[in-house]
Amino acid sequence: RRSVAVMTWDPAAAGWWLVDDFFPELLAIDRAIFPPLDLFRAAWGRIEVETVPVPADCTDGFLGAYWRRPEAYLDPAVRGAMSTFARVPEVEARVERLRADLASGAWARRHRRLLDEESLDVGYRIVRATRC
Repeated sequence: RRSVAVMTWDPAAAGWWLVDDFFPELLAIDRAIFPPLDLFRAAWGRIEVETVPVPADCTDGFLGAYWRRPEAYLDPAVRGAMSTFARVPEVEARVERLRADLASGAWARRHRRLLDEESLDVGYRIVRATRC
């Protein structure tokens, strides 16, 4: 092929609240699955990397889709559509911590700035390479 484009997640991307506050092992799980961008460079040479910000109203159902709607992660059907959650131990206990933070307003106090954002970079990338 003359060109290739891959949608991926960048393991070097900064964390976000779901990972940092409730499910830190998601980072290790996804780092084992998604290759670092340097591996794409090693395989394809020169690459172009485009950040894919996730809109606040995203309904696609992937892990980062509900970054501004944390109550969605309380729904077992939502989590069940995200393969990474199947690998996390003690999911229910962590979900209960999220539920408590939402009920007490602690989540909103910690992440107030997110409520005004229209999109967020949670690490998704499009990697493109073109053969000369």
